[in-house]
Amino acid sequence: MANILMVFASMTGNTEDMADAIAEGIREAGEELVVKSVLDTNTNELEAYDGIILGAYTWGDGELPDEFLDFYEEMDEYSLSGKKAAVFGSCDSSYAQVGAAVDILVEKLRERGAEVVLDGLKIELSPSADEKEQCKEFGRRFALAVR
Repeated sequence: MANILMVFASMTGNTEDMADAIAEGIREAGEELVVKSVLDTNTNELEAYDGIILGAYTWGDGELPDEFLDFYEEMDEYSLSGKKAAVFGSCDSSYAQVGAAVDILVEKLRERGAEVVLDGLKIELSPSADEKEQCKEFGRRFALAVR
C-alpha cells in the first residue's frame, strides 16, 4: 500500500472542496492518505511519502498564494526523485493566467525530480457536483498510478 501526502492552500473553500473530493477518491481506491494545510506541514515531510499531491488556488494575475511561497521555495532543498505527484487547484477564468498556480507547482515538482503522473486539474471557482466527481476520479487515478 502506498502512502500519499496531500498539501493544499484554500482561501474561500473552493480548493478545499476539491481536496476533500480527491481525498475521497484516493481512500476509495484503498490507499493511505495524510491531508495537511500548507501552513501545517514542512517540506521535509515530502521525503516520507510515495505520492505527493499539491493543491493551490491561483492568486492575483497568476501567482501562488502567499501561504504557499515558503513551502515552494523550500522544495528546492529536496530531491523528489522516485516520487509520484499531481497538482490541482481552483481558478478564475476572468484572469489572463487561468490556474497558473497549478502549472507553477507542476513545474516545480518536475524540476525536483518527481514524476507528475496526471495532468494538472483546474476547476473554475467552486466545484459543481459533476466536478466533485471529476475530482474523486482524479484521486482514484492518482492512487492507481502510485501503486
